[in-house]
Amino acid sequence: MSDHTHSSPPRRVFIDKQSPKAFHALVQAAEAVRTTASEAGLDRTTVELINIRVSQLNGCAYCLDIHTRAALRAGESPQRLGTLSAWRDTGLFTPSERAALALAESTTDPANATAQASAYEAARQVLSEDQISAAIWVAITINAFNRVSIMSKHPVPPRPGK
Repeated sequence: MSDHTHSSPPRRVFIDKQSPKAFHALVQAAEAVRTTASEAGLDRTTVELINIRVSQLNGCAYCLDIHTRAALRAGESPQRLGTLSAWRDTGLFTPSERAALALAESTTDPANATAQASAYEAARQVLSEDQISAAIWVAITINAFNRVSIMSKHPVPPRPGK
């Protein structure tokens, strides 16, 4: 029996690189979802809020880094990004953003039937069926990307700046 306490943890397989055809299919799905969201009238900042909130719930540092930068490029404010994890406790988000975030959370934790019913009820008040479907698809795809990055342990590179 060997002593592994002093060795470094085993390197993870970057499953996106190991299985590029499968990863490419996921990227194509995400592109189709982005188009679907746009056609449904979900703006880019709402899509990025969903991506960030789901990544917060899943603890995916890599996707948080990517989508926070994308949200800032799309015009999202640092204040809203900083309070996103407590979105229910602020007045900073619109009713449609709140509905999309609730749908995203219930998609990420589908076993919580009460939250799911509540999210759907709220969404029906302010979102079209196309927007409801698009928000759920955005959450489904970011959940998949979160799992790719978490299981691969994709590193977050340091970036210059504050």
